[in-house]
Amino acid sequence: MPPAPPAAVAVTRLSLSEFRNYPALRLDVAPQSVVLTGANGAGKTNLLEALSLLAPGRGMRRARLSDLVRRDDGAVSVTGRTWAVAVHVQTPAGEAEVGTGLVTGAAPAAEADTDEDTAVSERRTVRVDGRTRGPAALGQVLAVRWLSPAMDRLFVESASARRRFLDHLTAGLDIGHSARVAAYERAVRERARLLKDGVSDAHWLAALESTIAEHGVAIAAARREYVARLVASITAEAVTVLRLGVAGSVEDSLAERPALAAEQDFRAALKQSRAHDAIAGGAAVGPHRSDLVVWHASGLPADQCSTGEQKALLLAIVRADVRLLTASHGRPPLLLLDEVAEHLDEQIGRAHV
Repeated sequence: MPPAPPAAVAVTRLSLSEFRNYPALRLDVAPQSVVLTGANGAGKTNLLEALSLLAPGRGMRRARLSDLVRRDDGAVSVTGRTWAVAVHVQTPAGEAEVGTGLVTGAAPAAEADTDEDTAVSERRTVRVDGRTRGPAALGQVLAVRWLSPAMDRLFVESASARRRFLDHLTAGLDIGHSARVAAYERAVRERARLLKDGVSDAHWLAALESTIAEHGVAIAAARREYVARLVASITAEAVTVLRLGVAGSVEDSLAERPALAAEQDFRAALKQSRAHDAIAGGAAVGPHRSDLVVWHASGLPADQCSTGEQKALLLAIVRADVRLLTASHGRPPLLLLDEVAEHLDEQIGRAHV
């Protein structure tokens, strides 16, 4: 007897306050697939963006928190104004009320959104069933995945966009991944500041570099583990349309050496690059410079494929990720699709959508 299909995940109520073009909204829907239609500029993508904020991070548009505040009244400044998103969600574990929104003022580091550039003047708060929680709690309720037109250029844009994409996917299977990425980035920024200011305290720098190496190797290991599982999911399909991997100095070191040895290598490289990094800023080595590399089954790199082929590659990755999440959590993710058929011909569209 085949296994029973996983129980569905559904948002049955979405409420917005002062979000994008919505002064207020309550949308009640049945627990099934929902199709949004309407004229350009009506706010369809804004609804998807609001739902994407149910995941840790900055959502499908990576907008600054203050940019999400409604401006339809013509106000130039939004200082002191807030927005809120709340949903009622059905999961196999039961029903839950989840909300998130903008608050002002300094944020404790533990509560800062893991994907924010800064937590000094604005942050978003998270509430699950009436209790204030950290952003990581969102991933405990449901996973969220999305495809938007902006992602169609993923393979031809900078490596940073592909790293964010990979880290978002990795965090779906490793709940601590986003927090490690945030801690790593804070340590890298702190080290860069010290080097720029000419601070030469060897013990202070060594302590920071140990933190960077520890988190960096953990990040690289999680990425490698996720990609290996993704490759297995893709290979399990009848037709393999792509190959992929992670290219980076720390990831390469982990492929040949144990994690502790990779940490030692990373610390040594950071120490050796202090003079360079003091001038250039940042850090010359580390997983913040790694890249997700993808090839079409024909052997052609993804960035050299046609626009339609690139969209098909992206869809194949997302489909495989959805299978991974479903198998791992026993429930599918909330999937947000914005103009998903764009650039696909009829044959490719039938195969992937």
